[in-house]
Amino acid sequence: MDPPDNPSGDATRRRRLRIAQPRSLQARQLLAASLGLVAFLALAGYALDRSFLSTAQSGMRERLHSYALAYANSDFARDGSLVPPFDPPDPRFKRPGSGLYAQIVLPSGRWESDSAQGPRLPAGSMLDARQQAFEGPLPIIQINGQPGEVYRYGYGLIWSGSERQSSEFPYTVYILEDTTALGRQVAAFRSALWLNLGGAGLVLLLLQMVVLRWSLRPLHAVIGDLKRVQLGAASGMSEAHPRELEPLTRSINAFIDSERENLDRQRNTLADLAHSLKTPLAVLRTRLDSDADESELREEVDTQLRRMNDLVTYQLSRAARSGHQLFAAPIEIEPTAEQIVTGLEKVYATKRVLCEFEIAPQVRFHGEIGDLQELLGNLLENGFKWASARVLLTVAEGVDAPGRRPGLSITVEDDGPGIAEDRIAHVLQRGVRGDERVQGHGIGLAIVQDIVRSYRGELQVSRSQELGGARFEVTLPPGV
Repeated sequence: MDPPDNPSGDATRRRRLRIAQPRSLQARQLLAASLGLVAFLALAGYALDRSFLSTAQSGMRERLHSYALAYANSDFARDGSLVPPFDPPDPRFKRPGSGLYAQIVLPSGRWESDSAQGPRLPAGSMLDARQQAFEGPLPIIQINGQPGEVYRYGYGLIWSGSERQSSEFPYTVYILEDTTALGRQVAAFRSALWLNLGGAGLVLLLLQMVVLRWSLRPLHAVIGDLKRVQLGAASGMSEAHPRELEPLTRSINAFIDSERENLDRQRNTLADLAHSLKTPLAVLRTRLDSDADESELREEVDTQLRRMNDLVTYQLSRAARSGHQLFAAPIEIEPTAEQIVTGLEKVYATKRVLCEFEIAPQVRFHGEIGDLQELLGNLLENGFKWASARVLLTVAEGVDAPGRRPGLSITVEDDGPGIAEDRIAHVLQRGVRGDERVQGHGIGLAIVQDIVRSYRGELQVSRSQELGGARFEVTLPPGV
């Protein structure tokens, strides 16, 4: 039984797939850079805030210390009571609940400034001589009964008396200031700080987006090149890319060239195979149409089938490899030529073409038998096709080099119409026939060129001086 449909489950899976999709490179970099920028600005703002608060507190401590020194110059009466300075260092010390308070702790009690009338200040303890203490914020009850906070600075002293009073006793001066002023300063600083940092962060984010788009422009150019290649508007990737992207574009171009070469090789292999099988099939058709007896026909079919099997095997192996065997066993040329000419004489029996051999007895072909069959087969078939009555095959040793086996020269001439010099390059192209009225595929000479090129040889086409028709000469270098 099929499981019931679950639309909600499908929707969940689709959402998961969408979530699992990676962000674009630009979005990833922008997100990472933005998070880094926000974190940096937050840390910088926190550090600046702490530094300003520490500086403000340090300034307050110095200011309270100067007030404490002013009250440290107070005098004491004969009974030990405090005689404060007539003019306090700040007028706020005389105004009740002003937020600035003075407190002097004595062995027998304590003294407070006029400003301390009303608020309930925390009681300070006696400090040692020259001991300083800065505390805060400490809780207080303000003059209006509302809670508040103050910073407190304490300075321990010892009064050594005078000429009339020889006794000594310790006392401590405390200066207290509420946090209102400092809080306003910190709040104003924080407002300006975060406003400026926010503006700077916004400008940096915009600048970052511009820089990111500019830095990713080469990647967009690569994507554009790929799209043009896909649409067929370009044959490969452009070379005008930054140095960091050159390995990528070179690899893509190499891949494109490799794919095209593979496709061309496959097409050429199929065309070459069809062309190679054409002659054995033509021989079979000719023998079937003749009056040959059954035994002779059977022998011919067996011969041509073996040849076709060899051709198929050769073409498939040729498609799967590149180049040729460098150390192949030497092959006699005349037996292969005899076999090919025998088949061609049956195909072109009506023309009664005479094929002559001038093959040096010592020459050998150092390569693969399939390559030799393709070379001789296509050159001789071209000669039989265009000849009026004669074809000449000449095989001789080529250029000799010390310590290396000699080269090889294979020449096929005919007494046909020949090829004009201005049409030689055109005729050698794959798929081009010398005369559209003559049956053929136009790839025989292209196959010859491919094989000769793989042996680092040359194919020259000219007019035969002896027979008057076309002359095809294949020259293979020494050591091949």
